[in-house]
Amino acid sequence: MPEISLAEFADRLNRVLPAVISAFARRQKNELYKGKITLPQFLILDFLSRDTETKMTQLAGMMDVTTAAMTGVIERLVRENYVSRNFDSSDRRIIRIKITAKGAKLVTKINRQRREMVIDIFGRISEAERRDYLKILEHIHRILLESKT
Repeated sequence: MPEISLAEFADRLNRVLPAVISAFARRQKNELYKGKITLPQFLILDFLSRDTETKMTQLAGMMDVTTAAMTGVIERLVRENYVSRNFDSSDRRIIRIKITAKGAKLVTKINRQRREMVIDIFGRISEAERRDYLKILEHIHRILLESKT
């Protein structure tokens, strides 16, 4: 492949990335892509599935939103019984959010379906290409984490 400028790279990436994201989304048949839950809601459930219980302020910080905005998102998740909201017994100002069995089941289902889709798509390219792709994504992830601080 001939060398390309950074600007041309950005233009080409901006053309192909939305099409790739859209194609991935069309292949998914889960609640996230059926519109039953939003991406921010799924990200919260996925986080809680690994951390089980978290303070409302920590979730707001993770999502880079205000606690008031997070309250609205959590309220919808509570209504659907995906999470429970518990007040700290020593300080009622502290609200802890915990994933329910229904929420954990949803996360497991979505992640399983996404895993199967990735296996299907990436099974069509070589192991070396997968390794290179993953190495680049992990490097980009590190850059994004560093720039967040």
